Amino acid sequence: MKPQPAIFEEHEIRRVYDEATETWLFSVIDIIQVLTQQPDYQGARKYWKVLKGRLDKEGSELVTNCYQLKMTADDGKQRLTDVATAETLLRLVQSVPSPKAEPIKLWLAKAGYERMQEMADPALSLDRARETWQKYGRSEKWIQQRMTGQETRNKLTDYWANHDIKQGEEYAILTNIIHQEWAEVDVKAHKAMKGLKSQNLRDHMSEAELIFTALAELSTRQIAESMEATGLGENEAAAKTGGSIAKKARLELEGKTGKKVVSAENYLPPSQKKIK
Repeated sequence: MKPQPAIFEEHEIRRVYDEATETWLFSVIDIIQVLTQQPDYQGARKYWKVLKGRLDKEGSELVTNCYQLKMTADDGKQRLTDVATAETLLRLVQSVPSPKAEPIKLWLAKAGYERMQEMADPALSLDRARETWQKYGRSEKWIQQRMTGQETRNKLTDYWANHDIKQGEEYAILTNIIHQEWAEVDVKAHKAMKGLKSQNLRDHMSEAELIFTALAELSTRQIAESMEATGLGENEAAAKTGGSIAKKARLELEGKTGKKVVSAENYLPPSQKKIK
């Protein structure tokens, strides 16, 4: 997950982008602190503890829709804190009487709207990403392959969205199946192999890894379309078949070149390469 704080008025709202679910997750306590206008973190934490207890007793699903992730606290240490999507927080805000309720709702809605814009026009997110990759010194050849792979990914998730696959956990399940099939290693293990933590795996893939990931996802989508796969079970079958097609191509290439496609290579700066 990629941390990227956002600013509401003068307040920093901690958030991370979950690549697996393709959603922003915001710190609940940071939102509560803005709503209640508490001067410090501890006051907001106590308020949220009481509110969470009340909502839990009422059987509200808002509490179950919150997760815990490690985020950087004021003391610089990584500590577990409750996080939630913009959609969940928009509903949570209604439980807190506050003059900041409407402004924060508009702010959260904007965050969701920007994501909707990118889903409707993937070129927007690709343009932003291209600038970032150029800044980090990626070659034009690598950038083109990365963008092509992302377009392939977007078409696959569009298919899932229209065929009863829930954005979030089910996207992650299918993505991992595809990756496990073609690479013979799951996403988590592949990241560990490269020494990655919060970084995006695809941003640290070699040209060959990007190509085989795209082949696996392209094959998955076309197979799903041909069988009109709907729901998780049918799309799992398509994911395994699509991934296996890319695996066969990978093994054939490795047999001809004697070089493994899946590798520990990454684009981490020297200072981070030492931290495994």
